[in-house]
Amino acid sequence: MSAESPEQAQGTAGLKVAIVGLRGFPDVQGGVERHVESLAPLLVQQGARVTVYVREPYMRHFAGDVWQGVRFCRIWSPVGKSSEALVHTLLAVLAAAWQRNEVIHFQAIGPSFFAPLARLLGMKVVMTHHSQNYLSQKWGKGARLFLRTAERFGVLGAHRVVVISRHLQQWVAHAFGKDAVLIPNGVTVFPAGSGDADLLPAMGLAGARYLLHVGRLVPEKRHHDLIDAFLRRPPPGWKLAFAGAADHADAYSASVLARAGDNVVFLGRKNAAELASLYAHCGMFVLPSSLEGLPISLLEALSLGAPSIVSDIEPHLEMQLPAESYFPLGDVDALAERITHFAQIGARWDDWAERVRRDYDWHAVARNTHALYAAL
Repeated sequence: MSAESPEQAQGTAGLKVAIVGLRGFPDVQGGVERHVESLAPLLVQQGARVTVYVREPYMRHFAGDVWQGVRFCRIWSPVGKSSEALVHTLLAVLAAAWQRNEVIHFQAIGPSFFAPLARLLGMKVVMTHHSQNYLSQKWGKGARLFLRTAERFGVLGAHRVVVISRHLQQWVAHAFGKDAVLIPNGVTVFPAGSGDADLLPAMGLAGARYLLHVGRLVPEKRHHDLIDAFLRRPPPGWKLAFAGAADHADAYSASVLARAGDNVVFLGRKNAAELASLYAHCGMFVLPSSLEGLPISLLEALSLGAPSIVSDIEPHLEMQLPAESYFPLGDVDALAERITHFAQIGARWDDWAERVRRDYDWHAVARNTHALYAAL
């Protein structure tokens, strides 16, 4: 990948902004990573001088220190789900203060534990609340207590709180008595020429003859529900394809991967061009999750016209999809019935693609976010 020089990337004027709380990008797995990868270059276009504090172990595929005008500050971190974000964010906050950033923008609740420290160090603090991550099944009691504490520190320690869904906006008001600014996620603009069906045979797939799920191998994505439903009533000639991997191998990810078979395939992590092809040619996209914020994978699938089936959790209901898209969370029989129904219809959702691209626009997200920075 080619890199720009810092002089090409940003001018000398503009608000100096640090973004912390993510692994890195481009092409690093995760919803927060996709969020910042889409948003940060557009903030640069708005005139901000943006530095993203990335975790060095996740950036070895990218040699440069600047990408689409965004500076990277590579900071060491351990690799492990319990300590990684905590250690890296502490070091990132200290580095951001040393480099005299005016605004620091925390992504997600765990890293926001350090929002009061950032404020004490003289920076204006913004926090984006992406999801109530402590509800995830992967965390033990100690981790859940920490995440709830981090949420409180972030919401109460930030000058402004951003949320990506109405559900989270209502939660922040109810739990903390604080008004949050609703700025939903946008839809990723895929690289020119993306969506090539010629990429599918190498993945063992045929166009319009596979169900697609995109996401990490974590319990709240409920992969077993989807596999059980698919195998209960498999549409003839179809496959079930999973794009994504575990951040750290564990018993859950092993149990999911053990179910691979001729018609259940695990593709691993995919880059943006490959994801575009998978979305553009799937027979349907399925997201049976028990916990989401506003899922970027769903927005991406819809933006490329993929018929979509989702669980009836609040963030999915906010999307106001057709009634037949929803099934009761955890109801495998109902999910199997939806799969059969959608396989028989077989039509792409072109009207929804146009609507999603119009209503979930990263340029609008960037304008609103930059205006929020400027008003601090």
